[in-house]
Amino acid sequence: MRSSLWGTVDGKEHLENALRALGDVLEARALAFDLVLIGGAVLVLTDVAQRPTDDLDVVALVRASKWTKSKPLPEALVQAVRDVADALDLPREPRDDKDWLNPGPSVLFELGLPEGFKERVEVRRFGPLTIRIAGRQDLVTLKLWAATDTRRGSRRVVDIEDLAKLRPTDRELEIATQWCADKDGRDDFVEMEIEPVLHKLHQIDGSD
Repeated sequence: MRSSLWGTVDGKEHLENALRALGDVLEARALAFDLVLIGGAVLVLTDVAQRPTDDLDVVALVRASKWTKSKPLPEALVQAVRDVADALDLPREPRDDKDWLNPGPSVLFELGLPEGFKERVEVRRFGPLTIRIAGRQDLVTLKLWAATDTRRGSRRVVDIEDLAKLRPTDRELEIATQWCADKDGRDDFVEMEIEPVLHKLHQIDGSD
């Protein structure tokens, strides 16, 4: 089994090395890609958290200023990602072709990202590889959404821990709650799903 890329405290350095290597491979092949990123690895990349994670979540692609869903990733990008994985011993799950760059969250793009998401991203470049990192409010919102998704099972514990590390303000949580409630649509969603998550979040805050 391959070791996890971000299993040590220097996860940010390893993550940046992987992105830099991917940029080098793309440059050698005269390719360029623009990716929109969310999720736990972004927290590592932005110094919010230092926790193990097996992949970097890609929610959208940008082509000629137009945002599109990330799944499926272009074949040329997938090949470059896997070549970097082979060179740096990065995680990959052969059963479902899940690579260290994961387009699974494209479902969120189809659902509809929070209003103003595009204007809040932070842009970083690794040669011909551009990454757009979700802004703080959007990280809070999408982490709250993930934490209320019962299909995620035990992973919801990590989502709540990530939320705690973001230390969201009451206003940020209010905005996140409204977006999540609007997307879910159930009358009892806040009471049944949001409030238990907020309760756990406050418990973590209180134990600091």
